[in-house]
Amino acid sequence: MYSVEELEDRLIDLAFAEDIGDGDHTTLCCIPENAEGRSKLLIKEEGILAGIEVAKRVFARFDDTLRMEIFLEDGARVKPGDVAFIVSGKVRSLLQTERLMLNIMQRMSGIATMTRKYMDILKGTHTRVLDTRKTTPGMRILEKQAVKIGGGTNHRIGLFDMILLKDNHIDFAGGIPQALERCHKYLKENNKDLKIEIEVRSMDELRQVLAIGGVDRIMLDNFTVEETRKAVQLIGGKYETESSGGITIETIRNYAEQGVDFVSVGALTHSVKGLDMSFKACD
Repeated sequence: MYSVEELEDRLIDLAFAEDIGDGDHTTLCCIPENAEGRSKLLIKEEGILAGIEVAKRVFARFDDTLRMEIFLEDGARVKPGDVAFIVSGKVRSLLQTERLMLNIMQRMSGIATMTRKYMDILKGTHTRVLDTRKTTPGMRILEKQAVKIGGGTNHRIGLFDMILLKDNHIDFAGGIPQALERCHKYLKENNKDLKIEIEVRSMDELRQVLAIGGVDRIMLDNFTVEETRKAVQLIGGKYETESSGGITIETIRNYAEQGVDFVSVGALTHSVKGLDMSFKACD
């Protein structure tokens, strides 16, 4: 199992290998080796800034002599014209780290901005926005960090840190009773202490889960707002509740007002637009 820092370093190393290959020949051909300069991260769109800490790792991993002067931190509300930081050092290093840093920060800031929009809509309720595993391969750790920076809550990181019995698991297992029985048997035999969430697709499936018990959270998949209200009342606070399936920024408050604890939103990470910014030479 890799730590967050190790995963970030592996991602950064792979991204540099992908981008630079056997050398940035454009930079090498026209920039003297000993040339020094400064570049600023210029914000060009309103939103929530995310990725400052990762940018530090990008610069340090490529060239530990680069120096950052930071003016804005992760989670800050930004507007066009804001300067998040200035980096000083070898011009060759500034040019070769520019695109990777921007790719990460634009992506993370877009996710944080979208997450904050959802959270602002939920003000006054106790419902929290969850991310999903619908992430860019290799960038999950960074994208989930961005969700947290935007005020959201991380669901499981991967397949290893929580049991989530979804519709396919239940169908292949032969039903809810069989899936839950095998789940508890597996956890006991392997001495694992993992939270259990189970997805239900109907009030009948919900009643089956409530009759058996032994879970921590129930996911109400593609329930209408009215069905959600009835399901939350039936659960009666005995288990955590999560709404999922096709919920949008226009409908999320309706679900929150039915009393669910969480709403999972794949759109936070699978189709978000990056926040516009650039890395420009400065005096």
